[in-house]
Amino acid sequence: MKLLYANDRRGVHAPSWYQENCPLIERPALERHISTEVCVIGAGLTGLATALELAASGHRVVVLDAHRVGWGASGRNGGQLGSGFNKSPPELEPLVGKLGARALWQIAEEAKSHIHKLCQLHDIRTEYKPGIVYADHRQRHVKASHDYCKLMERDYNYHSLEPLSRKSIREHVDSADYHGGLIDHGAGHIHPLKLTTGLAKAAEKAGAIIHESSEVVRIEPPRAQSGQRVITATGSVDCEKVVIATNGYTDNLQPSLNKWSMPINNFIVVTEPLGERATDLLPHDNAVADSRFVVNYFRRVDGDRLLFGGGENYSYRFPASIETVVRRAMLGVFPQLKDAALDYAWGGTLAITRRRLPYLQLINSNTYAAGGYSGHGLSLAVMYGTAIAEHIDQRADRFDQLAALPAIAFPGGTRSRPALLALAMTGYSWLDRM
Repeated sequence: MKLLYANDRRGVHAPSWYQENCPLIERPALERHISTEVCVIGAGLTGLATALELAASGHRVVVLDAHRVGWGASGRNGGQLGSGFNKSPPELEPLVGKLGARALWQIAEEAKSHIHKLCQLHDIRTEYKPGIVYADHRQRHVKASHDYCKLMERDYNYHSLEPLSRKSIREHVDSADYHGGLIDHGAGHIHPLKLTTGLAKAAEKAGAIIHESSEVVRIEPPRAQSGQRVITATGSVDCEKVVIATNGYTDNLQPSLNKWSMPINNFIVVTEPLGERATDLLPHDNAVADSRFVVNYFRRVDGDRLLFGGGENYSYRFPASIETVVRRAMLGVFPQLKDAALDYAWGGTLAITRRRLPYLQLINSNTYAAGGYSGHGLSLAVMYGTAIAEHIDQRADRFDQLAALPAIAFPGGTRSRPALLALAMTGYSWLDRM
């Protein structure tokens, strides 16, 4: 069974609030043999950013997707455009040194600003709203959050963090579940499917060609004279370079990638219109992510609905009732919503790595791959795609910095890795509940 088809209908977007509030264009499948310079597999944020950058630089690019533009995690995530990586700069320092951590922080800052510039340049209206609250669900976490604000201002010249006490966090989140935390005024939240579809239109305008409903079934090994051939069920592409941008839906397309990342499923609901209750819950319209290992994240959409993400599983299948799983998490934060109806519920698959840091690889002289964003893909995926395009265009600085991030393979073989991950993640989930 492939994750591409385990939980979703072929060629149909997830039944999300995003999908219902975003104009969608249907593109034809690849049904013949063509030639190009670069073939990108996956029409999510990584693949489309690669295609846009390359096409704008004059390269010939073809993008193939098994389903639709933005069909995967790029178009169905929580919409939080956060700062940095999954690991904070102080956590990165032992891995890459202080200079390396500062360089990575700068790249992550550029990732946010790059998205804003692309949206302005190509008139992509993502409904951006500033501010993400990081809420501590344990009192013992609050001091560390406040110390982090001071450290980032002192050592990284980042002045957008504001510490929140138990009293001040209630001004942002009407929940007794949180004891304090911080707010990042330099981060924010957007409509991710509008960003993804906007990048697709911009890439096409620059000259890229996108084929939907075109699952890649095989990548033939590089050949000395004619580069590579990418095979779909109804066509093929001869190209000089291949970019694998499939993240959690890679399956066995490139088996060497399987040891570096693992797919997990995450779930989101959107409530009925709540009227003034929505403003009471989140008075400043900030997004929120909490300190649990299995993170709860939420924000207002449509003005008076609550989008709430919570709960994970590590099997191929989504739970029988996504609503039940996420409602349980939502009521743990907002018990006052016990009578609220849920109008939308959907799941999605993302990829995590052991160190929660993305991988960026030049598998051979012809093949690139990126993924494993571990929950930080909304901003980083665009930058990683851009870095791949820069490397193909012989501008390698950013690519080399990101590719040098140290990675650790998941233990076990193809069959045992998912079971080991499920065991470990279940243990962390149990600690959250305790």
